[in-house]
Amino acid sequence: MQTESIHNVIDAIRAGRIAVLVEDNRDDSEGVLVMAADAADEASINFMAREARGLICVGLPEARCRELQLSAMVPSARRRTRFTVSIEAREGVTTGISAADRALTLQLVAASDTVADDLVQPGHIFPIMAATDGVIRQAGFAEAACDLARLAGRSATGVLVSILDEAGECARGPAIAAFAQAHGLPLGSLTDLIHHRILTEGLLARTLEKDIATCHGPFRLVAYHDTIINAVHLAMVQGDLSAPGDPPLVRVQGTEVLRDVLDLDFSGGQRYWNARRALQHIADAGRGALVLLARGDADAEILQDIERYASADTPRPPQFAQRMLGAGAQILRDLGIRKMRLMSHSVPYRALAGFELEVTEFVPFDR
Repeated sequence: MQTESIHNVIDAIRAGRIAVLVEDNRDDSEGVLVMAADAADEASINFMAREARGLICVGLPEARCRELQLSAMVPSARRRTRFTVSIEAREGVTTGISAADRALTLQLVAASDTVADDLVQPGHIFPIMAATDGVIRQAGFAEAACDLARLAGRSATGVLVSILDEAGECARGPAIAAFAQAHGLPLGSLTDLIHHRILTEGLLARTLEKDIATCHGPFRLVAYHDTIINAVHLAMVQGDLSAPGDPPLVRVQGTEVLRDVLDLDFSGGQRYWNARRALQHIADAGRGALVLLARGDADAEILQDIERYASADTPRPPQFAQRMLGAGAQILRDLGIRKMRLMSHSVPYRALAGFELEVTEFVPFDR
C-alpha cells in the first residue's frame, strides 16, 4: 500500500479538506478519515457518516478537555481509547444528530473562546482525550488528528471517524487505499507523521551520562529530561549497542513500585520482567538497554496498581501496549538502537516504523 507525503496530508487539512490516515503501509492497517474540527461543515460530516460509517469522534488535547470540564467516560481508561462524556452544543441545534448539528458542535468545541457552559452532556459527538504532545507520546488516531490540525495552523482539534467496509467491519490496507483513490482524498500514515515530528521537533534532552556500578555489574546510566511532562527518564546501558551480531536486548517500561521495588508478581505463579530481572538478563548477555520511563501521574497510578493487585483472586499483569512508542522510542533512537530483541510478551506495537525501530524478536520472561 503506497501512501503520500505527510506534507500533502497537512496541506489538505490546512485547506479544510478531509484526508485518510492509516497506521502504516501494511495490508492489515486500519484507517480513519481526519479533518480539522474548525473546518467541519454539514457536507463534510454527512460525507463521513455516509461513506466512512464509523463513529464520528473529535480528538482534544488533555488540557482542552480539562478546560471544557469533560470527564472520562469510564473511571480509568489510561490503557484504552480515552473517551470522555459525549457532548452537544447547548444552543443552535435541534436533535443534535443531523450533520449540520454535529458540525456546529465540532466547530464550537474547536473555538478557543468556548467554555464548559457552552456544551451539554450527553450528546452526539464523542470526544477522545489525546495524549499530551500527540503521536510522540501515544501513536493513536486521536493524537494524529490533533497533531495534523495543529501542524496545519488550525485549532489543535481534529475530527476522526473509522472507515468500515461493506460488511460493516473495519476496512484495512488495500480497501482503504481504494477508498481514498475513489474519493480523491490524500492518504497518509501515522508512521510518517511520527517520523516527521521526530525530525522537526526536539522533545527530549540528554542531560547526564555516567558509568555506575550495580549488583548486576557495570552499566552506563543515561538521563533524559522530558520537556513535555517535566520529568526525567533513565536508560541503563551495557555493552556496545552498535556492535555487529544479534540485535541488543531491550526492555522499556514505566517504573512501577509494586513490580520494580516490592518485586510483586501479578499472576498466580507466573512471573514477568521487572527492572531487576531485566538488568540481570542484560548483564548475562553482556549487551542491551533498560529504559525506565517516569510516569507523569505516578501517585494515582500507584494507588490503581495496589487496588488491582489486592482486589483480584488471580491478579493480572500490567499491560504495556504502546509503551514502546513516545519517549521510550526516542530514547532508543538516541542510544543508536534500530533493531532489538524486546523483553516483552508479543505485542503489535503500532507505528513503530515511524521511529525507524524494528523488533526482531520478543523475549518473554520464562525463568
